[in-house]
Amino acid sequence: MLTLLNLLSAVALLIWGTHIVRTGILRVYGSNLRHLIGQNMAKRPLAFIAGILVTAMVQSSNATAMLVTSFVGQGLMALTPALATMLGADVGTALMARVLTFDLSWLSPLLIFLGVIFFLSRKQTRTGQLGRVGIGLGLIILALQLIVEAAAPITHAQGVKVLFASLTGDILLDALMGALFAMISYSSLAAVLLTATLAGAGVISLPVAIGLVIGANIGSGVLAFLSTNMQNAAGRQVALGSLLYKLIGLLLIIPVLDPLAHWMDSLDFSPQEVVIGFHLLYNTLRCLVLLPTVGPMAKVCAWLLPERPETNGRAKPRHLDPTALATPSLALANAARETLRIGDLIDNMLEAVRDVLHGKQTAITQEMRNLNDDVEVLYNAIKLYLAQMPREDLSEQDSRRWAEIIELAINLKLASDLIERMLRKIQQQKTAQRRSFSEVGIEELVGLHEQLIANLRLGLSVFLSADPESARQLLREKRRFRAQERRLAHAHVSRLQRKIVQSIETSSLHLELIADMKRLNSLFCGSAYVVLGTSETGALAVDDMADITHSP
Repeated sequence: MLTLLNLLSAVALLIWGTHIVRTGILRVYGSNLRHLIGQNMAKRPLAFIAGILVTAMVQSSNATAMLVTSFVGQGLMALTPALATMLGADVGTALMARVLTFDLSWLSPLLIFLGVIFFLSRKQTRTGQLGRVGIGLGLIILALQLIVEAAAPITHAQGVKVLFASLTGDILLDALMGALFAMISYSSLAAVLLTATLAGAGVISLPVAIGLVIGANIGSGVLAFLSTNMQNAAGRQVALGSLLYKLIGLLLIIPVLDPLAHWMDSLDFSPQEVVIGFHLLYNTLRCLVLLPTVGPMAKVCAWLLPERPETNGRAKPRHLDPTALATPSLALANAARETLRIGDLIDNMLEAVRDVLHGKQTAITQEMRNLNDDVEVLYNAIKLYLAQMPREDLSEQDSRRWAEIIELAINLKLASDLIERMLRKIQQQKTAQRRSFSEVGIEELVGLHEQLIANLRLGLSVFLSADPESARQLLREKRRFRAQERRLAHAHVSRLQRKIVQSIETSSLHLELIADMKRLNSLFCGSAYVVLGTSETGALAVDDMADITHSP
């Protein structure tokens, strides 16, 4: 029992080491990997090579699958190159299995020692995260040694011999067992290495080992497909295509399994080396043969998992991929894109306010209510998504971006509520009290409203680009808006002194709308302060006085 526990703990250590390496690489080079996968992937060979390289870096084809399905689900990558990338990922994981079987026992303590020093001393820096990667690589090498040591006494147990004796070379049964191994260990790499160890100890024959290796690949495909159950249809199509390719590989090898096993058994290599070599050869040939078929496979996957139209009018998050949470830079980019969607909804709401001021509509339509509900849905989704990211694990730059996103989301949510109240005030004035603004008053409000829309769009651009010059321009526009707001308030009071009837009847609402627009403008311009910082924004006051004085 203790021996079995040692083996399970060694496999768990291997999985944990792989996880540490994957998360460390993604935190340091996540944006670069995203660029490598998502850009210039129109050609299948480039996508195939990118899959190999990324998988070699993150030590896991499942990690590559999560990245690729995330990009496809967000519309950043087409399905056809994504399938080519997944084929490359299968080759990449086979290459890493070969590398990790070399005698690297001397490297394990060195990597762990140096990794701990760098990680604890510089945890939030790139050097600290590379130290984290070193710890993971050291644990992987150590786990492989422990697996070999723990499996040795198990191979002599009578129960284990009976269990594996039931595997007589039936490819389908062996593949099923291999898939179960991969799913239980949550790693096809661990399953393949364990199979190689058992073959080296003479517990299983070579045909059985081949079947277990093929099944381990299928098990990883099942895991990838199950992990995408929360994604949209586009993301799930990638995982489905990868799984179908692995099942096709099983069908292709069945006719040649017996002669292949006899040929490999005649080679002058140890059983462990033969199993690892077969894994690399099988994945490489399978993926190269199937690479030209990614186009038809994409059509099949799109037919099996079609996009489903939304059945209600409520907006749903498009970019908040939960699998990207392990990569802060990717997760923050997703949250930023979703926040910009709220900005577009606010823009539509402001357009509706302009229609109401012009008299094109007199009541809050169902469309306006839906827009406000959509803002509420997206705001709550972004808030919960960001809450799942532990801020203590974020770098200083990512932590600032986290705060920027949540601040803008809150500001846009407040703006949505404020716009809805503005519409209700105008509706009550025009329908219940039968009063309307003067022509001059309408012209002033519409002009101020146009400036407000322009500042919203500029504020969203500043949030996206973080360009200091655009941020300074936004602050200048904010100051001009405030100067214009004061002049319009004074002009309205002057009309009251001239006793213009319409101005007197709508005076309270007119001034309230100007004040509401002022609040909205402050909410929209907040991103400028984040980009520039308080020390630099203070210097704008003197420089911009001339612009404010002569602003129209």
